[in-house]
Amino acid sequence: MGKWCVLSVFFAYATASAVAAETQCQEDVVYLRGDWGSARVSVDIADTPELRSRGLMFVENMPAMQGMLFVYEREQPVSFWMKNTLIPLDMIFADASGVVQRVHENAIPGDLTGIPGGSEIQFVLEINAGMADRLGIDAGTEMRHPSISDDTAAWPCAS
Repeated sequence: MGKWCVLSVFFAYATASAVAAETQCQEDVVYLRGDWGSARVSVDIADTPELRSRGLMFVENMPAMQGMLFVYEREQPVSFWMKNTLIPLDMIFADASGVVQRVHENAIPGDLTGIPGGSEIQFVLEINAGMADRLGIDAGTEMRHPSISDDTAAWPCAS
């Protein structure tokens, strides 16, 4: 086998291993995929009433590809606002299976207008404004995270 063939096989193996390792579920990462491709977002988790009510209030800046995942105990109607939020955000609303139902882009800092997510929402991902459009995230995009039950997940962690 020639030197270039060996290097090609090594590169293919290393790439496949990196992709497999990258898609393992982690508490601080949300993976997204759709017709547009895929993305990885580092997240803080808001899974209690106290953490959800504070959200990203008073955060002055947030790195690209970072956000907050709001986790509810069950599907329910949700509505958000931007009280005390200092940076513009995109809000990605998903059902119990992790399928995005609605995307609200460019929420205005400090705006008290309610932003409805839908009637059967269990997960909300907040990211920097403009990222959803840049990545192509829209209704039908699938989310992968340990909080999404493998029994109902469109993209289970166990796969």
